[in-house]
Amino acid sequence: MAFWAGGSPSVVDYFPSEDFYRCGYCKNESGSRSNGMWAHSMTVQDYQDLIDRGWRRSGKYVYKPVMNQTCCPQYTIRCRPLQFQPSKSHKKVLKKMLKFLAKGEVPKGSCEDEPMDSTMDDAVAGDFALINKLDIQCDLKTLSDDIKESLESEGKNSKKEEPQELLQSQDFVGEKLGSGEPSHSVKVHTVPKPGKGADLSKPPCRKAKEIRKERKRLKLMQQNPAGELEGFQAQGHPPSLFPPKAKSNQPKSLEDLIFESLPENASHKLEVRLVPVSFEDPEFKSSFSQSFSLYVKYQVAIHQDPPDECGKTEFTRFLCSSPLEAETPPNGPDCGYGSFHQQYWLDGKIIAVGVIDILPNCVSSVYLYYDPDYSFLSLGVYSALREIAFTRQLHEKTSQLSYYYMGFYIHSCPKMKYKGQYRPSDLLCPETYVWVPIEQCLPSLENSKYCRFNQDPEAVFFVVAVDEDRSTEPDRLQVFHKRAIMPYGVYKKQQKDPSEEAAVLQYASLVGQKCSERMLLFRN
Repeated sequence: MAFWAGGSPSVVDYFPSEDFYRCGYCKNESGSRSNGMWAHSMTVQDYQDLIDRGWRRSGKYVYKPVMNQTCCPQYTIRCRPLQFQPSKSHKKVLKKMLKFLAKGEVPKGSCEDEPMDSTMDDAVAGDFALINKLDIQCDLKTLSDDIKESLESEGKNSKKEEPQELLQSQDFVGEKLGSGEPSHSVKVHTVPKPGKGADLSKPPCRKAKEIRKERKRLKLMQQNPAGELEGFQAQGHPPSLFPPKAKSNQPKSLEDLIFESLPENASHKLEVRLVPVSFEDPEFKSSFSQSFSLYVKYQVAIHQDPPDECGKTEFTRFLCSSPLEAETPPNGPDCGYGSFHQQYWLDGKIIAVGVIDILPNCVSSVYLYYDPDYSFLSLGVYSALREIAFTRQLHEKTSQLSYYYMGFYIHSCPKMKYKGQYRPSDLLCPETYVWVPIEQCLPSLENSKYCRFNQDPEAVFFVVAVDEDRSTEPDRLQVFHKRAIMPYGVYKKQQKDPSEEAAVLQYASLVGQKCSERMLLFRN
């Protein structure tokens, strides 16, 4: 029997995939397919483990694409912020923001922003009837009371196991990129024309000036085998062509570019506030009306949604309703773990909101909406860079929190390939759930939409990688049934429907052994 230290366990309803849905990428009317769970509540560690197995949430609905059947396979992608270096285009966006704040400069001409914003997966939208039904029927307070009562009675009559640590002492491996689920067309970059844009399969270009410097350095090294150049020594490092005072020529860090000082008489003031997603939080509650109005403006202008489909109910369910239970452990970040709105305040008003989850290993980006009047600031790219910098900041206090999850990468959809520009980054293998550098994945994805990634192709015939957290003991899966918590081995003896066993076993294989033993599978 699992034991939950310091709080209630995750409670989920599982719904196996039965139908295909309209694809939001290739527009195939019956091409998309996913399995889903309704999360009544969820711990941050459980959700971390789930997204590391290809799951993703939209509100309280958690879904996993059926990768080998869906028309546009969606691979979980994460960036490694500690090694991230902004590209030339990233620097251009940051400088554009600084010029606007300092002098009020507005770029001339049209601004084509990367589609860093996204809407719900069409698979999720297809389940809205189910979601609405569940949202009405599920009494979370009653369910929580039932669980507490069950836990208390069980605790009196059974031995307690060792508490499960909130942050496990393992090598942690690890989303405003959002879930990457555009249900409407947006203005985006397509495949670069010859001579324009970056080719992800090739190494980055080098300036001619840098190549000349390198040649000169090598020539001088050949002339001075001892490593001495113009009176100073390399001392174990490649000799420099310039004296130490050339330090100012070093590239600026991401933080230097974002937080460059502004003049005292700056034209504008930008402030970024991190607000917990909770109506019990005074700051979240006081800014709700303004945040909601911005959401409506964004959805209508950018995604052409009818205003009557952008009500407070939809907004709350999609972006303010989260199954994640807030946690503030002493070894965690100062802001704690859970779901947050990162609000961008310009001169006293909100112009953008990034919805993020802060988890034990990562910052996971959920969604971004912004004021279309400020599209010229490339707020999608700017907010993603701010979130990468924010992840680096959290890492200073909590060392295992070192990844930035960008949602899904869809190689077969040109407008979703931009996420691969944030390097270094990794893709999640859909079969073994190991992370593979994106550069190693791209050649395979060029040949096939669906791929099982392997870092060593030559070893595939000798060592077959497997899912290390695969379900090996389904009878230990925890079930919550008739106000009682029991192992699946006990529950299945009470069931006669063969489809019930098939659904539970599929659930166990998709969530993995660890989550199946920690989470409670609610069976009605």
